[in-house]
Amino acid sequence: VQLVESGGGLVQAGGSLRLSCAASGFPFNMYSIGWFRQAPAKEREWVSCISRGGGRTDYADHVKGRFTLSRDNAKNTAYLQIDTLRPEDTAVYYCAAVRTILSVNGAATTRNYNFWGQGTQVTVSS
Repeated sequence: VQLVESGGGLVQAGGSLRLSCAASGFPFNMYSIGWFRQAPAKEREWVSCISRGGGRTDYADHVKGRFTLSRDNAKNTAYLQIDTLRPEDTAVYYCAAVRTILSVNGAATTRNYNFWGQGTQVTVSS
């Protein structure tokens, strides 16, 4: 089982990035995908999740309107588009997979997830 994030980097404020989460070793289309981020000296926080078929997405209030989560089950990959980046978006971004259908509150809870990626660093300069 593997989740591999990519697409992070150094970007100026106001720019955009698209993060990818490539999955292998499990039936991707049977798992919801969540994205979390962790800034230095802060707890890991939930930012978004997408249902197994991609028909439902949920976002944390502080990223609504700037983050867009999608998935391509044929490619076993989920994508997190981040627009209008801000310095406070600087963090390591993680994707995670969960088999159980969760409420929004459940999806925001790290312990509910079955698999995690290693993270990709996003740094936003002002």
